[in-house]
Amino acid sequence: MKITQETTDKFSIGLSMLCAIHCMLLPLLLVALPSLGALQLDNEAFHIWMLIAVIPTSIYALTLGCKKHKRYRLLIWGITGLTLMILAVTLGHNIIGETGEKILTLLGAFCVVIAHFGNFKRCRQHSNCGH
Repeated sequence: MKITQETTDKFSIGLSMLCAIHCMLLPLLLVALPSLGALQLDNEAFHIWMLIAVIPTSIYALTLGCKKHKRYRLLIWGITGLTLMILAVTLGHNIIGETGEKILTLLGAFCVVIAHFGNFKRCRQHSNCGH
């Protein structure tokens, strides 16, 4: 169970970082390498698919860890981050603007990374997380 929890924490951290990198660097990459425009990476479907991957892995890893180490504030950090990321997608740049969407996505990804890093670290420190 410890290996599964660690793997999903690492995977969720990676996905959250990918969201942040996508949000910040895609405009620069599209200017520098216009052929990337053919990949449709700026499409809203990308955001939805990222959420489809991030939500279940984050909830799974955080609940597994929190059941063991009882640090529920990490779960709250994760839920807050996921909520911000969901709001960024549902409100979109049409309602809150492109800057608002980026801010919500980055804040959400940051919260999710904090939650998973803390979860990973706590489970590494506590011997009962592996049993």
